[in-house]
Amino acid sequence: RLGSPRLPSVPRRVPTMPVVGVLLWATLLTLGWRAAHPKDHGFATPRVQLSFKGKSLLVGVGGRVGPQGGGNHGHPGTGSFSSSFGGHQQSAPSEIPTGIRVQVWPGSHPRAWADAFSSPSQGECGNFIRLIQPWNRTHLYVCGTGAYNPICAFVNRGRKAQDYIFYLEPDKLESGKGKCSYDPKVDTVSALINEELYAGVYIDFMGTDAAIFRTMGKQTAMRTDQYNSRWLNDPAFVRAQLIPDSSERNDDKLYFFFREKSADAPLSPGVYSRIGRICLNDDGGHCCLVNKWSTFLKARLVCSVPGPDGIETHFDELQDVFIQQTQDTKNPVIYAVFSASGSVFKGSAVCVYSMADIRMVFNGPFAHKEGPNYQWMPYTGKMPYPRPGTCPGGTFTPSMKSTKDYPDEVINFMRAHPLMYHAVYPTHRQPLVVRTNVNYRFTTVAVDQVDAADGRYEVLFLGTDRGTVQKVIVLPRDDMETEELMLEEIEVLSPCPLCSQQQQLYVSSAVGVTHLALHRCDVYGEACADCCLARDPYCAWDGSACTRYSASSKRRSRRQDVRHGNPIRQCRGYNSNANKNMVEAVQYGVEGSTAFLECQPRSPQASVKWLLQKDNSDRRKEV
Repeated sequence: RLGSPRLPSVPRRVPTMPVVGVLLWATLLTLGWRAAHPKDHGFATPRVQLSFKGKSLLVGVGGRVGPQGGGNHGHPGTGSFSSSFGGHQQSAPSEIPTGIRVQVWPGSHPRAWADAFSSPSQGECGNFIRLIQPWNRTHLYVCGTGAYNPICAFVNRGRKAQDYIFYLEPDKLESGKGKCSYDPKVDTVSALINEELYAGVYIDFMGTDAAIFRTMGKQTAMRTDQYNSRWLNDPAFVRAQLIPDSSERNDDKLYFFFREKSADAPLSPGVYSRIGRICLNDDGGHCCLVNKWSTFLKARLVCSVPGPDGIETHFDELQDVFIQQTQDTKNPVIYAVFSASGSVFKGSAVCVYSMADIRMVFNGPFAHKEGPNYQWMPYTGKMPYPRPGTCPGGTFTPSMKSTKDYPDEVINFMRAHPLMYHAVYPTHRQPLVVRTNVNYRFTTVAVDQVDAADGRYEVLFLGTDRGTVQKVIVLPRDDMETEELMLEEIEVLSPCPLCSQQQQLYVSSAVGVTHLALHRCDVYGEACADCCLARDPYCAWDGSACTRYSASSKRRSRRQDVRHGNPIRQCRGYNSNANKNMVEAVQYGVEGSTAFLECQPRSPQASVKWLLQKDNSDRRKEV
C-alpha cells in the first residue's frame, strides 16, 4: 500500500483482541521523497545497508617485515580512502589474474636498522610504495620510502594483463629524492608527462621542505621557491592533473590540489584549500628564480554553506579530488571532498567546480598586501608584460619561446605575488552533498556517469573514515533545490582507500584490496514497486526481477523512474504480484493483556504503519 511519506515509527504495544476477531496489518511506507535541506545534512539514510562480511580480499598486504627482507607496501595506520576511476568496459573473468604475485623490495638495510631506533615509529622503516606511474606499455615507474631513504625503480608488468609479469629491474634503481616522501605517513602526488615526472613532495628527512618538483626528461629540473611560505606553507598535497587550456600545446598547465596552513592565522582559518598551476614548458628565470618555477600561481578553493544571516560555514580541509572528464578535454568537471574538524563544528562536504570559474580567477587580480593594516588587497598597479603566469610560446606569447626570455620585472612580480585575490567558488556557490552531526567524515570520492531511462546521472561513491562506501545521486528539483538520494551504504573493510574501473569499485587499505560491483539490483526486492522506489540509475524492473538497466535493451518492459520514483505509474500490471511473497504471522495473546508485535522493514527509508481489521469486516483502521 502506498501513501504519503511518514516519519519512521517504532513498534507499538497494542492491546490484544480475541484471535478469531482481529487481524493486525503492518504496512511499509517507503520514503520516496527526501529533500536535501541543510537542516537534514546529518540524517541522510541509505535505502540499503550491506555488511563487508563475505567479501574477499583480492590482494593481501602483510605486516611489517624487518631488514632481513621484504617491506610493507601499504600505508601504516590510517583509515582514509584514496580514489580514481578508469574505463568501464567489463573484462572477461579469464582476463583478470586471480593469484597473487609478491615482489620483495626491501629498504636499505643499514638505514632501516638505524631508523628503527630514531624514527617516531619502528613500523615506518619498511619500503612503503608512495608513487606508481605507467612509464610505457611494459613498465611502471615505482618509488618507495626506502626506510627513510627514498628509492625508485622500474617494474616490468608485461605487454598484456594475461602475461602476468611483475618483477623489478635491479639494474635500474635510482634515488627517489624529489620524487617520493621520506615519511610513509606523508602523501606524494605525481604526474608522469612525456617521460618527465612532476611531484608534490617533501624532500627532506625532517619534513620541513615541501616543493613541487620536475625531474627526469629533457627539460631543466625545477622546483618551487625554497622556504618561501608565500608559495607553499606546510602543504598537504592531494592531487595533480594535466588540464589543457587550448588547442595550443604550449598553453598546457599542470594543476595541483592541496591544503596548507594560512599565513594570516589566527585572524583567519588555520587551513586553506588551494588549487595551484604551472606551465609544462616553464624553464625558470634567467637571473631570478633560476631552476625555479616562474609561472606558479595559486588560488583558494572555497566550499561553504551559506547561512540565513549571510555568514558562511566553511569546510576548509581538502581531502580528495576527482576529475570527471567530458567530451571537451579542456573543461573537465572537478569534484572535491572537504572536511571541517574544529572544536565547535565538524562535518564533510562535496563541492563541484568548473574550469571556466577556475580560469576566471587565475585571469583576475593578484593578491597584494598594502595599507596601514598590511591587509590583502587586489593589485591595482601596472601589470608587467607578459602577464605573470602566462606560458611561453602559447596563444598570448608566440614570440617568446622560453620563460628565460621574460623580463626581470615579470619574474620578480611572480616571486612576490603567487596568490590570486579572488577565490574559486563551487557551482551554484553551495556544496552538492553535506554531512554534519555524524560520526564519520568523507575521505574520498569517485564519480560514474550512468545512462538511465529518463536521462544521464552522476553517481557518487563516497568513502568514509569508518570503512564504508556511500552510493549517492543528487537530483535537480523544479524549485532550484536539489534532492540527495543515498542508494546504498556498504561496509567494505574495517577502516580502509577507493578506485573503480571495469564496472568494479576497487577499495584498498593497509590490509588489502577488495572489489565491489557498482550495482546490486537484486537487493532492492522482488517487486516492481521496490525496484522503482530504489531510484537507482543502474537498476530497472525487467518484468520479472530488478536487474541491471541497459539503454540498448530492446525489451519494452523495462520500468525505471530515477527522478520521481513513482511506482504507481511505472508498475501498472505488476503491482498485483507485489504481495505474493508476504508472510502472514499469527501471534496468540491473552485477552485483557498486552503483546509486543514487530514488523521489520526491508529498507531504512521505510516507515511502519499499523492497521486494525476486525472480524467480518473489510475495513482497516490505523492504530
